Amino acid sequence: MNFFERRRILRNSSFTDLTPVRLHPHETDSEEKVDLLVPKFRSEVLRRFLIPGTKKDHFRIGLDELGSHVWLEMDGKKTTSQICDALISKQGEKFQPHEQVQQRVMKFISQLYHQRYLTFKEIMD
Repeated sequence: MNFFERRRILRNSSFTDLTPVRLHPHETDSEEKVDLLVPKFRSEVLRRFLIPGTKKDHFRIGLDELGSHVWLEMDGKKTTSQICDALISKQGEKFQPHEQVQQRVMKFISQLYHQRYLTFKEIMD
């Protein structure tokens, strides 16, 4: 799908109705913090020749507490509004006030989309 088709779909839909889908694997630690594993190169040829065997072929991007909870809630089936509701119902006492939580989650998902760490199911179809 080209840029203009993606843009048309995103403009015609509400952000709360979009379904985020993860594009990269992750690891969690004992404190439920998430580290995204983003490859250094997309091309297998570049990976093989530019990264020696002793070095890692991915970057580790650590997420904070809110970001970790949001990332773990993204399963490709829940919309962003459902993710916000689940986050507030599970961790409501940690994240106050609820209106700011929804704004922060929307901004966080938007930033992940712009950094190409996730996409939306509606764009993939």
